[in-house]
Amino acid sequence: MRHSCHKYKLGVKPQHRKTLVQGLCIDLIAHGKIKTTETKAKAIKPVIEKLITLAKIDTVANRRRAFTKLNNKIAVKSLFDIVGPKFKMRPGGYTRILKLTEGRLGDGAKESIIAFVE
Repeated sequence: MRHSCHKYKLGVKPQHRKTLVQGLCIDLIAHGKIKTTETKAKAIKPVIEKLITLAKIDTVANRRRAFTKLNNKIAVKSLFDIVGPKFKMRPGGYTRILKLTEGRLGDGAKESIIAFVE
């Protein structure tokens, strides 16, 4: 039985979905906020929350676990040096999704901004 295997399929194959989520997480760590579709923002939220929880305790093992998810040395360094210590005392809820009112030009997809909580 496959109960809740994938909450958000995003209309792509599994390897493409993994790469897409990975790229969006790297962009979010690098820029602090990104504008994307609502479904993609909801799909990356649990992934980035778990990475930040991992980054709160800076160990070699945690850095290696984060690298397996992100596959980007610069993003892992930024995650553990900047983002992790910022949320050291916060128990959870590191990101926020702000829904935008207008749809995207062309296909009318609902857009939103996912950003770190200040």
